[in-house]
Amino acid sequence: MNRPAPVEISYENMRFLITHNPTNATLSKFIEELKKYGVTTLVRVCDATYDQAPIEKEGIQVLDWPFDDGAPPPNQIVDDWLNLLKTKFREEPGCCVAVHCVAGLGRKRRGAFNSKQLLYLEKYRPKMRLRFKDANGHCCVQ
Repeated sequence: MNRPAPVEISYENMRFLITHNPTNATLSKFIEELKKYGVTTLVRVCDATYDQAPIEKEGIQVLDWPFDDGAPPPNQIVDDWLNLLKTKFREEPGCCVAVHCVAGLGRKRRGAFNSKQLLYLEKYRPKMRLRFKDANGHCCVQ
């Protein structure tokens, strides 16, 4: 299968890598990509389909926070995600957090969001959980 290229997103001192779900057969190439972007944490939001040990051996933390494909994340995963970002980007400004779902294809095609996901985004209200100052005293995301 031809896998789409990873997409890097940056905002202020935060960097994210949105990527595909590798297989054990493609894991070494996947790890090379993670290292190329300086990923320190990988979040899997789908069921595990590959061995995480080789990734962890490279010093990359792997977190499993699966939820139903095509559905919005449960509140606990949103809370865990925001807590992770607050901690990671305060302790390691400029680091990169990678995330992937089952295929990671939606980020590259028109109409990728379904009605459940759009409704979630329309109703979402920020709770200012990412407000903090970094080591230089600069305010970060809200």
